[in-house]
Amino acid sequence: MDTDAGSVSGHGSLRFAPSVATSVTSHDWDMRSASPAPSVYSMTSSLRAASYRHEFGRGINNYSEVYRLPADDEEFERLDSQHIMFMEAMGKYPHCLNEVLADDPSGEAKTCVDLGCGSGSWILDVAQDFPHCSAVAVDLVPMQDVNMPPNCRSEVDDINLGLQHFYGAFNVAHARLVSSGIRDYMGLIDEMVQTLRPRGLIELVEFDFRVYDVDKTPIMPSRLDEEIPWVARWMNLVNISVEQRGGEPDAANHLHHWVNDHPMLEESVYREVWFQTGPWKDGKDSQTARENRIGAMMRDDILAFLKSGRPLLLSNGLDISIVDEVELNAERELRESSMQTYIRVQTVYARRKAE
Repeated sequence: MDTDAGSVSGHGSLRFAPSVATSVTSHDWDMRSASPAPSVYSMTSSLRAASYRHEFGRGINNYSEVYRLPADDEEFERLDSQHIMFMEAMGKYPHCLNEVLADDPSGEAKTCVDLGCGSGSWILDVAQDFPHCSAVAVDLVPMQDVNMPPNCRSEVDDINLGLQHFYGAFNVAHARLVSSGIRDYMGLIDEMVQTLRPRGLIELVEFDFRVYDVDKTPIMPSRLDEEIPWVARWMNLVNISVEQRGGEPDAANHLHHWVNDHPMLEESVYREVWFQTGPWKDGKDSQTARENRIGAMMRDDILAFLKSGRPLLLSNGLDISIVDEVELNAERELRESSMQTYIRVQTVYARRKAE
């Protein structure tokens, strides 16, 4: 096991089915088990509409009561920008992904799945960078990209119900920031491992819905003897709401040992990356400029996340006056960069053992 503790302050052959979005859902086991056949149903406008309902002014998925963040255009724009931030801060892929997905014309076609794909930014990059690879995007709502590459398809499914229909199907299994919608994250890891072929790659990226102070200590609700930043108060409310809904907001803090201790995995590499919540560092050197640039990107992501989190907080019964107060003050705090705080992102990847 390797550890990389860092800080932002720190044409192939077409051996795959054509691109198509399918309506595979958790509500019909026969549909789910038929996956990954790409011809279950085409995603018509009526099926697309059936994937959503509107709550508190935002589009929410119709399939899961656990995941209550939006799945609308506004949220997908946030996730697209977030993807750019992550690439800037952490790189595009694990260093071994190129090896794992390298084309092998004489062998089995390479495959990759992105579980909880959101806007699809990551899996679309994979499909474009590895045109010989069959890429599968799975989420509670269909991907919105009208120009999906021919080697990529979208499937609608609730991964909380298991991935048996994908066992042994992929060279790469990826999930990023899905813990708020996962009931049993350690179980998800085991399911993802089962979807891998021998020597396949699993990659997980999560954060713990906490804000950290300048000493990189979590600002918890129990810290009542001091002035708690409004952003930390808001994030603590989200953490509590995610847990009440059945998600695992603290999964990020267990990724390292869950993956490292898994009997079917080896060569695990763990990394933590600290993101400033704004461009609050002083200095004109190139490193400080980079940290502040990425900090500004994280600030913008949190500003949009303040809006995204409203349906979750309000649907959990939090009074709208409280939500409005915390959101308004957190927004002011972020725009003024008045608090020196961090977000901690943790990532781990590993290879499935050869059989």
